[in-house]
Amino acid sequence: MKKIAVVDKFFEEHHLQQIGEAAEKHGYAVDCYPDGVLPQERAGEYEIVYGMPDKAILRDMKQLKWFCASFAGVDRYLDEALYPHAGVLLSNSAGAYGVTISEHIVMVTMMLLRQMLPIEEYVRRRDWAPIMPMRSIFGSRITVLGTGDIGTTFARRAKGLGAKSVCGVRRSAKPADPAFDRVMTMEQLNDVLPQTDILVMAMPATAQTVGTLNAERIALLPPHAVVVNVGRGSAVDQEALAAALNEGRIAGAALDVFVPEPLPKDHFLWETKNLLITPHVAGNMSLGYTCDRDVDMFCEDLDNFAAGRPLLHLVDRKRGY
Repeated sequence: MKKIAVVDKFFEEHHLQQIGEAAEKHGYAVDCYPDGVLPQERAGEYEIVYGMPDKAILRDMKQLKWFCASFAGVDRYLDEALYPHAGVLLSNSAGAYGVTISEHIVMVTMMLLRQMLPIEEYVRRRDWAPIMPMRSIFGSRITVLGTGDIGTTFARRAKGLGAKSVCGVRRSAKPADPAFDRVMTMEQLNDVLPQTDILVMAMPATAQTVGTLNAERIALLPPHAVVVNVGRGSAVDQEALAAALNEGRIAGAALDVFVPEPLPKDHFLWETKNLLITPHVAGNMSLGYTCDRDVDMFCEDLDNFAAGRPLLHLVDRKRGY
């Protein structure tokens, strides 16, 4: 019988039952590895793998036809040399993380705008903080780099909170979700930065996105601007951002992604002023809805795979997403 390996720590019993029922319809048996480890001696048994396997095991999966990552960013799985033969399909779970990551963006953005970093310092000292000037998403001009599921889900929430404008920036200027008041290309990014109050970065890791927010572009932001990055750390010149924050040239930043990860204990970012650090927790499977949606998407594409139809969440390895 054809076999599927589910390699993930986050799925609960009802998720595994759902996967098993979907697999049985198409003549597949399912083996689950809830510790997240697929034994090397069993790697050759599986036609499909779903989850978060060690990329080193893929080469041993001689029967592999489709690898469905249970996460969105697949930059470390793009190299063709990782796979046992040409033609292995790679899909991701972009579309499952918009809710959790957009809520994270709203949370850290409001923490920056409402002075939570200095307030927390007072609280740690058991001092009563003075009244401080605060700002709001309401009336703000927001620029979102990346108009996929994460950027779009955030844009909808920002408009619901009364943002004055939300500009989406992407590879092409083709129309996007109505939550974006306008869409610009990356070549036009420098034009919009001086009119940006909140810059949100939700881009995948590709050769084109490395160093997107460099020193020159940071200098284009107004002094009251805040930056939020939930995409990949490689998109930001971390030294240039730290210098701008320490010198007060921008108001604040929230980073959930870094180079390297995890940050070493002596890394300069830990000491950077007005910087909110979260340890790559915006996404993951910590929200129940994310797990539910992730499994739904896999089962939907399993129907497509078994029927010989194109996968809805297929990754273009050359583009990186």
